[in-house]
Amino acid sequence: MNKKTLPILLIGFILLAAVVTACVPSTTAATPTQPAPATATLSFITTNTPFPLTLTPGVVTPLPGQTVVPSTATSSICADPQVTALIDSFKSAILKSDGQLLSSLVSPTRHMDVAFFRDGTVITYDPEHAQFLFETTFQVDWGPEPGSGAEKIGSFHDVVVPELVKIFNQPYTLTCNEIKHGGASYEIKWPYQGEFYSVYFPGTEANGNMDWHTWVIGIEYVNGKPYIYALMQFFWEP
Repeated sequence: MNKKTLPILLIGFILLAAVVTACVPSTTAATPTQPAPATATLSFITTNTPFPLTLTPGVVTPLPGQTVVPSTATSSICADPQVTALIDSFKSAILKSDGQLLSSLVSPTRHMDVAFFRDGTVITYDPEHAQFLFETTFQVDWGPEPGSGAEKIGSFHDVVVPELVKIFNQPYTLTCNEIKHGGASYEIKWPYQGEFYSVYFPGTEANGNMDWHTWVIGIEYVNGKPYIYALMQFFWEP
């Protein structure tokens, strides 16, 4: 064999081995990198309990006719004319079905929780969707009716608005950081850490005042301006 031929053959064997090695699939498959799942941003959120669920300390079970007085620090909303103007604007928005006005009253940071029943479903609306609450027919399950247990299903406009219209069209009293009521078979409490006003209708003598109603409006400040962060209804339950 020619001495020059040996190096050429060695080079050929090396190249052939490299090609074969490249063609053999690896026994360890690379784990494909999965894209991070997209996070859906909800415009309104359905929850079973209000958030944050921080019970007001010092709340006791009231006797009939008494007022629940939560233990709070020095109030910042009770003497503020901006807050009473806010409630007047809320009343006007409800009675006139003014979505644009209602939207301007909803907290831009915390949004607005709405509970038709004290222990029912809580729906959180942001300002954008609050604008259309008098128009939308979106059905909501607000929870079981006290007594019958039947599910209360309907839109905000069909379920919540009529009760708010009713209380604002009757003689009512406003109370700061107290939940006025006409007697209840359950513990009346405000399940948020935050200030509020109650809108209280004492009921009628013809019904033994058992038709009393209270809507509580949670109010917070954002950049020095008051906004609504929660609405919750209380009434006599069997």
